[in-house]
Amino acid sequence: MGELNVSLVAVDRKIWSGTASMVVAKTLEGEIGILPQHEPVLALLADSPVRITTTEGRLITVAVHGGFFSVDSDNVAILAESAELGGEIDVERAQLALDRAKAAGADTEDEQAAIARAETRLKVALADQHKEHASDASGGHRVGG
Repeated sequence: MGELNVSLVAVDRKIWSGTASMVVAKTLEGEIGILPQHEPVLALLADSPVRITTTEGRLITVAVHGGFFSVDSDNVAILAESAELGGEIDVERAQLALDRAKAAGADTEDEQAAIARAETRLKVALADQHKEHASDASGGHRVGG
């Protein structure tokens, strides 16, 4: 089976690039899984985690907020308004941000978007923390950090 060439960038920086066997993202139409030789796709991203399985089998989880998702000839481009790798997000701070966002209310579209962003960040941070603990328990190690 082939591989995907993936590039994930935010407005302010390059987040991750490399080869992958699979990419899972949530678009406004729903969740989409991309494997090599997928048909071309262009979609708007929802605020959600993006999961990249590298060709080495490592899982990269990224909190993505808005942007575009493009697939063409095994090239996957994720252009996010903002994005953070799971390992960059502090779980306690993410939980506090979610608590503050919920306390502010969900009456307006902006308040609802703030809650969605905070929930995504917390979900990604917890997933990354769980992945680290599972790696520690199995005697493995974290690559690149």
